[in-house]
Amino acid sequence: MTATGEIRPLQRSVRIGRVSAIWRPRAVAVAASAVLLTLAISILALGIGDFIMTPDRVVATLLGQGNASEQLIVLTVRLPRILTGIAAGIALAVAGAIMQTTARNALASPDLLGVTAGASAGAVAVITLGGTASASGFLREVGVPTAAMLGALLATVLVLVITGRTGLSGIQPLLVGIGVSAFFTGAVSWFLISAPIKDAARANVWLTGSLNQRSWPEFWPIALSILVAAVVLVPLAHRLDSFQLGNDIARSTGVPVARTAIVLIGISVLLTAVSAAAVGPLGFVALMAPHVIRMASGTTRASLFGAAAVGAFVVVASDLVARTVLAPIQLPAGAVIAIIGGPFLVWLLISQRRKTSL
Repeated sequence: MTATGEIRPLQRSVRIGRVSAIWRPRAVAVAASAVLLTLAISILALGIGDFIMTPDRVVATLLGQGNASEQLIVLTVRLPRILTGIAAGIALAVAGAIMQTTARNALASPDLLGVTAGASAGAVAVITLGGTASASGFLREVGVPTAAMLGALLATVLVLVITGRTGLSGIQPLLVGIGVSAFFTGAVSWFLISAPIKDAARANVWLTGSLNQRSWPEFWPIALSILVAAVVLVPLAHRLDSFQLGNDIARSTGVPVARTAIVLIGISVLLTAVSAAAVGPLGFVALMAPHVIRMASGTTRASLFGAAAVGAFVVVASDLVARTVLAPIQLPAGAVIAIIGGPFLVWLLISQRRKTSL
């Protein structure tokens, strides 16, 4: 218990040679539980559809013991969709955790700061203005992710430039994000109005944020981006705690604040853009997942691994609800997530206002 009466979660310092780390049993248990829940909901989702399979048959099929029909349904049709959802949830949750920690603001997330809107504008521009149908395969695999990345990067630069004048505290970043999002949303509307009906329809389907008809070509870019992010983040993870203490204190501990922040924000933009290019904009995942794991773990900062597990669970569970609640009609997963995320944002705004008024 601290001098102020706050009870801190049990933690221990672990050292192996020159490498030391903080061991928090509660945080580890919560993250492990989130992983197990994601695994359970994924197995359940693999068995639900027009062809019903029990969980034991799903597991048997994944282990190579299913018959031809079961292997076709699970390995070819459903597994790519579920893995794409897991990868998208991981990417968005990690991006949100990085932004909230780096900016030291609970309201910072790619969708609220306009990064997702920028990625959407870039992707829709390519979909609607990309040329002939013969180029659609190339555009889907290369052009859309690249344009989404450029759009997300442009939005990030705009937000950083504006918040450099207005500040990063309170709801200022949120207001800046609303303005940047409005700009890119207007651009999306212009692209849709100017495009042929067929291209506009394709763009509208993408904008709903859905896992419908997602397969291996959508999964691999996100998986590769997560791998790249992991390689970069592992040596930088210990610096995230320093950011919570403020830039001055972080510098005094030897952390190159500016360079580290650029790398972290770049990783966040990469993960957001690739996820948006693959499954469309899934709002609120990046906002909710870090807060959920932080509150459940009782820590001051969301762990990247725990946030990733929660993000994966949210996306897969939302997709399962979206395709079963009104079956055979399949709703977009983004709509289900928004039903949860909207009230969560309102609660977060109220709680932040109470903290600032104390």
